Amino acid sequence: MSDSNGQFSTSRTTNTACQLDCPDACSLSVQVEHGRIVKIDGSTEQPVTNGYICAKVRNFGERVYGESRLLVPGIREGTKGRNKFRRASWDEALNLITKKIREVKDRVGGEAILPVSYGGSNGLISQDTSDARFFRGLGTSRLARTVCAAPTRAAATALYGRMPGVSYQDYVHAQLIVVWGANPSTSGIHLIPYIYDAQRQGAKLVVIDPHTTPLARRADLHLPVKPGTDIVVALAVHRVLFETGQTDENFLETHTHGAKTLRERASKWTIERAAEISEVEPKLLEQFAELYKKSSPAVIRCGWGLERNRNGGNAVMAVLALPAVAGKFGVRGGGYTMSNAAASNHAKRDLALDPSSWIDLEEPNTRTINMNQLGRALTECNDPPINLLFIYNCNPAATLPDQNRVLKGLARDDLFTVVFEQVENDTTAFADVVLPATTFLESYDISRGYGAFSLQMVTPVIDTVGEARPNVEVFDELGSRLGLRNNKFGSDAEALLRVLKQASPKVKESLLETGIAEPSFGSTPVQFVDVFPCTINQKVELFPKSLESDTPAGLYRYQPDPATEQYPLTLISPASDRTINSTLGELHSKPAFLQINPTDALDRGIDDGNSVRVFNELGEVHCYVKITKEIRPGTVSLPKGLWRQHTLNGSTANALVPDSLTDLGGGACFNDARVQITRVMGVKLQDQPIALSVDTALVPEQSTLAPKTNGDT
Repeated sequence: MSDSNGQFSTSRTTNTACQLDCPDACSLSVQVEHGRIVKIDGSTEQPVTNGYICAKVRNFGERVYGESRLLVPGIREGTKGRNKFRRASWDEALNLITKKIREVKDRVGGEAILPVSYGGSNGLISQDTSDARFFRGLGTSRLARTVCAAPTRAAATALYGRMPGVSYQDYVHAQLIVVWGANPSTSGIHLIPYIYDAQRQGAKLVVIDPHTTPLARRADLHLPVKPGTDIVVALAVHRVLFETGQTDENFLETHTHGAKTLRERASKWTIERAAEISEVEPKLLEQFAELYKKSSPAVIRCGWGLERNRNGGNAVMAVLALPAVAGKFGVRGGGYTMSNAAASNHAKRDLALDPSSWIDLEEPNTRTINMNQLGRALTECNDPPINLLFIYNCNPAATLPDQNRVLKGLARDDLFTVVFEQVENDTTAFADVVLPATTFLESYDISRGYGAFSLQMVTPVIDTVGEARPNVEVFDELGSRLGLRNNKFGSDAEALLRVLKQASPKVKESLLETGIAEPSFGSTPVQFVDVFPCTINQKVELFPKSLESDTPAGLYRYQPDPATEQYPLTLISPASDRTINSTLGELHSKPAFLQINPTDALDRGIDDGNSVRVFNELGEVHCYVKITKEIRPGTVSLPKGLWRQHTLNGSTANALVPDSLTDLGGGACFNDARVQITRVMGVKLQDQPIALSVDTALVPEQSTLAPKTNGDT
């Protein structure tokens, strides 16, 4: 990569892998000229992604060199919420952080310190290594990282021990494909060509989603279910299977436990009752049940949309149980796909990457704070109060529920907040110290796909921009400054070498030669042929009794809709094609639109392009509206990942989301927001956007730590 002087050569193309929070984990080919990225394209090293990448990653260079990129450490000047910092050296910034940590720990104790992170866009090296050891060594409060995938993980673990799923490549063998609560057009685009190929070969497609997604437009059957009711739809299909003798009794006897109890719980969910609750026509549910009964191979692509409500965990359990009850396993293209993240457990076998071997410290017996209730924790915890936040790999001001309470907590004068981030965003605005982080194009790591089965080498394609540093290095340095017994992870390059040293010869050779390694079962496993449940007895636990007492209503039981006469509309926030969670939000300045069905708009006197007030008891969002039949009546939609700059009053959908938790896993109930909408008179899209009822004290300004142009840094 470098010439004899240690400088990157004038023009070259380097292969690496995408590390962003997407199932597909694309292999990349990056063209660099004079040390700057000029083009990001796909490479063919990863056979599933095969040279094609999304526009988000294709344009990632705009983040690397953009106006919001953090170049140097900074220390706050003036009021919190303004993104105003004075430039500092790394030494000064780290000295201040270590001083504050010592003060808080000595005065109140380690539990007054809370690390806040998620890390969906991080690999084996940059998450849960030196950072985990650092916070364990301090004895801080622990964070339950449950903002996404917690209910699905709990359900998949309980039933199957997170058994690897059907590969993308095997969808072409299916006669029926069910896409349930997923929109691959925005998240996981590489599944779509395989679905299209299957359709050309005669496969039927069913899409279950309150939105008319691009795949729903091509589907043989679209069920626009009311959010929160997926569980009753799945249970109604179970009832049909049991009542019509379409279950695989031999499979149930040999490979499962709990089928009898599941049948009892499903027995009351007739097609008619499920149709009434889900607000889907009975004939559509009947068609779906009939298709699933008679089709083989049949595969269900279960997404994350159906988990984000009070019934989310049980809904996923009911969906994932369907192939076991109907006997859809054991054939190529039959079964289910959820997250294949657990398939990277082969990393623990092949690379000896059990985190405990890296960290060398047990988790402290300190309190656990659910990240979905961060606002409550910052404003209500008193035993002890949280006095110091360390935020990294996360943008909580934009992404967590009960946004107004989160912002109120972040604005506390007595709270010392460190934000370790790539760009200035809604959260850095409240920092006392900001630290510039590298992107995946500037550091070493190992990427894990959770759709495709692969480990891939992530290698820097450019020198670090400004003074940015990688996670592993910064937490290692902080540990040293605080005198914690330390494994010396060192730099990201040193950590990678340590990983490769532990790897099996086969995996090491594959990673070094091709940049990619497959699990021992290959890239296209057949469920119940090549892979089996990872439960203790290798059986499917259709009714895991240990979870019954942990759920508010019990397993496979429906909790009613929280809508009221005052707030009758369901607000959802699905992923968009503009951001990955909130990542890349800085690149989009256009205002967000609330999607509303024509019936709901007519009832409220709302025209296309009007400005509206979306509100409930938690807050309000002012934004423009788009009237469309692609959202079901009674449901409205604002995109996931919005920043405060994307609405007229600086609030996003999360200002309206309660911090209540899902039935399993303690996940976020984003789709349990119930709202009312009124028109803001006299303001339309063609008018000049104005700020309405915004707290100007909390509006971020351009800081002094980011470049003002996209020129060389």
